[in-house]
Amino acid sequence: MSLHPDMLQQLLQASLGARQHSHSPYSGYAVGAAILDEQGRIHVGANIENAAYPQGLCAEATALGAMVMAGGRRAQAVLVIGPGPEIITPCGACRQKLREFAGQELVIIAGDPSGIRQQWTLGELLPFSFGPEHLSHKP
Repeated sequence: MSLHPDMLQQLLQASLGARQHSHSPYSGYAVGAAILDEQGRIHVGANIENAAYPQGLCAEATALGAMVMAGGRRAQAVLVIGPGPEIITPCGACRQKLREFAGQELVIIAGDPSGIRQQWTLGELLPFSFGPEHLSHKP
């Protein structure tokens, strides 16, 4: 799926705005995410850290929650933005969470405050993934 440059810009601006709401007092590493759903709507999320580290939430997870709560069921693209200069991608757990709401063709875009840096498909970042269709073959 190729995204129109205007949509890429909208996703970038939405993720930058979401990043401003990050709760990252422990790492200081603020992340924002913006997900484009099947209806063309953008849903945002930011990382939310917790003093009990494993209980924190990634930006992609909070954006997926916002999408589901708004009635979205299929992610078309996700843009993740960190502070830079290193390119960030969704962590392994978030790749699997995204897979629940998208196929291998999901567009994943990495950015930083300077703009869009790189993009992949979910299939490139999570090859041979396990998804909902695997459960349709119950014994």
